[in-house]
Amino acid sequence: MTQINSNQTENFLPYMRDVVRCEQSLHELNLMWRIIESSAKMNCSEEAKSILPTMAETRLGFNRLERELVLSLVSEKVSTVLEEIGTKAHYVIDILVRNLYERTADVGFLATDNELCAFVAGLQGNQDATRLRLRAYASKYTVYDEIILLDTDGNVLVQINNETPIEGSTDPLIKATLETEGYVETYRATDLRPNKDKALIYSKRMHHPETGAVIGVLCLCFNFTQEMAGIFQSHGDPTGRSVMLLVDAHNTVIESSNHRWIAKGSEITSCDHQQGAIVVYCGRQYLACCFYAEQYQGYQGPPGWRGMVMSPIDIAFTSQETEALTGLNPIIAEGLLSHAKSFCPPLYEIINAAEAIKRVVWNGQVTTAGQGEESSRLKTILDQISETGVRSNELFSQSINELYETVLASKLQESEFVSTLLVDLLDRNLYERSNDCRWWALTPELKTALSSEQINPAEVEKITDILEYINQLYTVYTRIFVYDKTGTIIASTGKAKEHKLVVGTTIDEHTLDNVLMLRQEQQYVVTAFEASDLYNQAPTYVYHAAIRAPENTAVVGGIGIVFDSTPELLAMLNSGFKSSDVVRGFYVDSTGKIISSTDPTRPVGSQLAMAPELLALKNGESASKIIVHDDHYAIMGCSVSNGYREFKVSDGYQEDVIAVVIYMLGEEKEFNEQHAGLIIQGAASKNQTMEFAIFTVDGSLFALEVEYVLEAIAASEISMVSLGASVERVGLLPTDTQSESSYVWVYDLGYLLTGVPTQISTASQVVVVKFEGQKIGLLVNALNSVTAFDMSQISTSPLIADGKQVLIKKIIQANQGNVLIQWLDMRVLYTFLRNHVVSTAVESSD
Repeated sequence: MTQINSNQTENFLPYMRDVVRCEQSLHELNLMWRIIESSAKMNCSEEAKSILPTMAETRLGFNRLERELVLSLVSEKVSTVLEEIGTKAHYVIDILVRNLYERTADVGFLATDNELCAFVAGLQGNQDATRLRLRAYASKYTVYDEIILLDTDGNVLVQINNETPIEGSTDPLIKATLETEGYVETYRATDLRPNKDKALIYSKRMHHPETGAVIGVLCLCFNFTQEMAGIFQSHGDPTGRSVMLLVDAHNTVIESSNHRWIAKGSEITSCDHQQGAIVVYCGRQYLACCFYAEQYQGYQGPPGWRGMVMSPIDIAFTSQETEALTGLNPIIAEGLLSHAKSFCPPLYEIINAAEAIKRVVWNGQVTTAGQGEESSRLKTILDQISETGVRSNELFSQSINELYETVLASKLQESEFVSTLLVDLLDRNLYERSNDCRWWALTPELKTALSSEQINPAEVEKITDILEYINQLYTVYTRIFVYDKTGTIIASTGKAKEHKLVVGTTIDEHTLDNVLMLRQEQQYVVTAFEASDLYNQAPTYVYHAAIRAPENTAVVGGIGIVFDSTPELLAMLNSGFKSSDVVRGFYVDSTGKIISSTDPTRPVGSQLAMAPELLALKNGESASKIIVHDDHYAIMGCSVSNGYREFKVSDGYQEDVIAVVIYMLGEEKEFNEQHAGLIIQGAASKNQTMEFAIFTVDGSLFALEVEYVLEAIAASEISMVSLGASVERVGLLPTDTQSESSYVWVYDLGYLLTGVPTQISTASQVVVVKFEGQKIGLLVNALNSVTAFDMSQISTSPLIADGKQVLIKKIIQANQGNVLIQWLDMRVLYTFLRNHVVSTAVESSD
């Protein structure tokens, strides 16, 4: 999508009130940090020497946040809107093109219908009988509002719509169709449809049944306006913040979801395929996206047609209140935040800034520990830092929540929308299958042949040729077969070897009984989605319709069409989103059993774990939620089929399918929230006390004598190295403490204590310590505080000689004994590292 630069930011900011508030708050805090830094330099430059660089870094960070965070926030919001309208623009054209492809196949088949060709040639039939046959076709394929047969001079021989009678036509499409071997696609004003401004017509020439001469033209008139209205109604923006358009090659609006907003026939400024742009229409600025269709079965739709969605900038960013985080498990929320850098960089920057403030205070507390009254001025500065840090954290928390909500809510909405589109594609596709089997069951040659007491080889060959011709036009079937009233298959398409294996076999009794019980031509039978001998033992749907005698309604056999479900369903899923390792798509039944899957680890027939409330959704309903899937945080969106036109709505067929989309957000991480945000209460008196630097490792609190602690540095500064690496030693870290510039090895304290490697997050820190002249870094999960404890609060810990517990020297009882802090023995820790890890330090100090 388009990139937003600093100049364009000014266009969007007035319509993003939350970003404006954030910008103002950042500016105020930036000024406060400048005052604090200046005060520290003037009043206690020597005492604050060790933390001034970090304070300066924090201030510069606020400068950058003030300049860049706003730009990032604006860009994130704009990208969210563009992604949303881009998805809709994609589907406007793709759904239409898939529909129109079926029309190209229909006109090719119907133009070769023997009864219709014989009528146009004047060999048999009459106008009333032919009209009834055409209406029978239209009743199966309800997308047509007119079907016309014309002779070579443009005279109308028969039409099905009595409301707009026409005698003939001079439209050039007749001449073009007569001269074209294939079909002709026409969209414009025409005298064939005098009551319409424009009509979409598929026409094909017809041939004499005996001589092969061109004798006339068949026109199928697609109910285009109704179809587009259905697409807009199903997939338009319920909040009214965007308008969906179908645009032609000349940038003229063919159809609009809101004619009072952007009228049909309007000329608009378009944008490049798959790109977002700022478009001005009637003096109003819009964010817009447009897509050309992807080819479907080699067909790409009318030349130059594309889907386009436009959203006015002044309302594009006003959305409904979301509750993506409400009720979310805090552990999952923390885990999602740990992946902020990958799915929302501005959020990651905010979290880093918050951690930087905590580190400034912690390092300042380490510096002033044990200095008594001499450090009072610096402690005053630290108090100011803490107070400003609280204000900063409040701002950050608000920004985090808003950004978090925006990103997650967008993904939740997108997952629902895409799943709705996927299930709509499925219903529309299978609607055509139900039409095909019913229409082909009316083929006169099939009715006549099956009415015979005994079918001779010549008739079988003729039937096979008809089925082969149909199968060439409708490539979504692997097999089309015909069977008699005993269920014995007498003719079938397919490869030669498979063909011989199928002919002579019988369909199952249950299906045969259901076919024989069909009372009307509009009825059909669909088998359950299960393994079939007719589909090489793979699961699929097989559609059946009854074939009746020519002179009465007695059922004399049936026709079955085997849907090529494996590639066709997968193609529908893949059309729903760009190929990606982080997106999974599924069709499942009402129990969660997989019908189709883009995930090779979950094949067809396996079970997809879904929450009961998602499986219990009613027809046409959608929902989404944040889950843990395959050890990853993910968003699952799903929609239940609702049918298309009469299919699954009023035709008696019920087969609920759920489309599921899963967006993977990042690998699951383990977090222990037991001591998150806990304030450690120290000794009330300064007599007989010791000061400790406190931090968390794997959810537990640990302490080190503050005299050994030099500083804390963000774990993101660690440089991973291969030379001298081990499980305990995770990398090198540059330090600049007490005029000593050097590198230290960093050891994973969590691994040393528990045997489980620490997962580094934005809160992770490295505590740099110095013991007996050697400096090392200890990787910890988070910093807590620097606190003094009375000696009475410290008790001896039992030692276990052969375990890692020997690292724990004593236990500190804090907060009136309600919190236990483990005191690490520095001598034991260094001894352990010398004995188990070669070269414990890159550089030693004095």
